[in-house]
Amino acid sequence: MKRRTFVLGAAAGVAAPAILGPTTAAAAPRGTAVPTATGESPRDKRGMVGLASRAAQLKSLPPQTTQVVIVGSSSYADTYATLEAYAKVRGRWWPAFAPIPARIGSKGFSDNHTEGVPTTPTGVYSIGPTMYGIAANPGVRYPYHRLVSGDWWNENPTSPRYNTFQHTATNPGGNSEALWQEVPAYTHFAVITYNMAPNVPTPVPYAGSGIFLHEFSRSGGNATAGCVAVSHSHLVTVLRWLDPALAPRIVLSPYPNLGRY
Repeated sequence: MKRRTFVLGAAAGVAAPAILGPTTAAAAPRGTAVPTATGESPRDKRGMVGLASRAAQLKSLPPQTTQVVIVGSSSYADTYATLEAYAKVRGRWWPAFAPIPARIGSKGFSDNHTEGVPTTPTGVYSIGPTMYGIAANPGVRYPYHRLVSGDWWNENPTSPRYNTFQHTATNPGGNSEALWQEVPAYTHFAVITYNMAPNVPTPVPYAGSGIFLHEFSRSGGNATAGCVAVSHSHLVTVLRWLDPALAPRIVLSPYPNLGRY
């Protein structure tokens, strides 16, 4: 989705998050705060464990999912959001690192996102099987494709390859994005599987396309045309943490509606 023209102000606090080192490294994914022998988290005094109640509200995650990212805001209309990451250890959710300031669509969240409307679609999604970027692989655990000239995201609803990556010498049409030209937004990015497998068997024409987790396109932070954007350092932290072996999911929702997922 074309998303680089929405500049609605700066996001605050974009310093890199403090990763919470595991108390029992062998028992937890990298960067996860886990309970001590007494059952207390090493971050209880900072209030970090209280955040885990958000993950505990989720009811529709697959049983094999032990990593979840929640992107939430106070209301549907809010364009400022917070990204929180959690890992499930011994049956309980624990914060993986401090909350991250994020921006979403310039018209906030929507339960009925459509092509060309700058809203971020609510729901529970997977992380696409390949991560992408103009720059070299920053150390992610997913297969990584470094973008080259001719790499497009097909956002033409009339195309049989709608809402897919495509390498072609010609523009696929519609609002298709020349991925290699989106600097700095696509320095690195992960695909959020809205309107694509496994959420739907095949993309539904005009239902929306190109929903990514990517870097701010303006240094101070900016709203998007439907994606989730964070600072460069935060993005690298999240992308390195995500592990396909742990079946991660990303949940997009205003906080008041989080319980529906």
